[in-house]
Amino acid sequence: MKGYRRYFLNKLAWFLVTLIVGFLLNFILPRMMPGDPVALIVSHMAQGQSNASGVQAIYQQYAELFGTNQPMYVQFFIYLKNVARGDFGFSFSQYPRSVADVLSASIWWTICLQFPAIIVGWLVGNTLGALAAYLKGGFDKVLMPLSIFISNLPAFGMAVILMVIFGVNLKWFPTSGGYGFDLIPTLSLQFMWSVIVHYQLPFWSIVLIAIGGQAIGMRSMSIYELNADYVKYSRFLGIKDNKIVMYVFRNAMLPQITGLALSVGTMVGGALVAEIVFSYPGLGSTLLNAVMGQDYPLLSAATLIVTLMVLTANFAIEIIYGFIDPRIKAAQAD
Repeated sequence: MKGYRRYFLNKLAWFLVTLIVGFLLNFILPRMMPGDPVALIVSHMAQGQSNASGVQAIYQQYAELFGTNQPMYVQFFIYLKNVARGDFGFSFSQYPRSVADVLSASIWWTICLQFPAIIVGWLVGNTLGALAAYLKGGFDKVLMPLSIFISNLPAFGMAVILMVIFGVNLKWFPTSGGYGFDLIPTLSLQFMWSVIVHYQLPFWSIVLIAIGGQAIGMRSMSIYELNADYVKYSRFLGIKDNKIVMYVFRNAMLPQITGLALSVGTMVGGALVAEIVFSYPGLGSTLLNAVMGQDYPLLSAATLIVTLMVLTANFAIEIIYGFIDPRIKAAQAD
């Protein structure tokens, strides 16, 4: 127990250090982008005005509102105080909407797209990879090259291929949006069916890439475990093969579980490409618009969410590993 406490405190310390560094980068990097977002807002607000002093007054008003006229370190402490209260301020690019309002409107689209896609891709990919390692033969010879090809396709490539085949040529599914542009979000059957239809292409573009990568990883780990000494010794003792295979695939699954945890942790930002290609109204599109509009508060808040989810998922899986992985337990005992 003492060894595990040391292990836990070590992981917790690294979690806090990484979180602090990530928090600083989330604040500093967006503000290092060239350009002046307040000037962009003022240019829209002051259209048609020829009075230079009036335009300057509008600029000063918005600079004061957003705090961009303060030194960087003052802005940081204001940002720190606001984040502690859960207040990320107003969005520059979508003023007067608050950052919390913008994120709450988009994040659920991304979660509902990404989470099922990650789970389906993980389950199907690992099942195929395990079967390829165990059955070998023609199944492995077909699956392995196909998995390598699919997993090496860029995300936008898979999205464009599906869009051209099923959206443009076959016209089975719409090619953009989260629902019909002529519909208002309601709980009606027409709206829900429109959401389901628009969901298909971005969903499968993510699933297919995930299946390829997971199948390769699981196949490699399964082959390694099947050739391990404990498997040969167990077969020598006459233990039934189905019982041996159960332990083999349980051990092979450990790295895959880590990958699943990290995929879930990054899902709020992982659909960026699919959302952009299909104009899906999720967090990926919101991040792109924030970058294009130099929206510091929105960028900082969105990337902070991604950072927290990645770190939390990684920390949780490290702690769970401390309980379930015998090698970590042995290291703790030493």
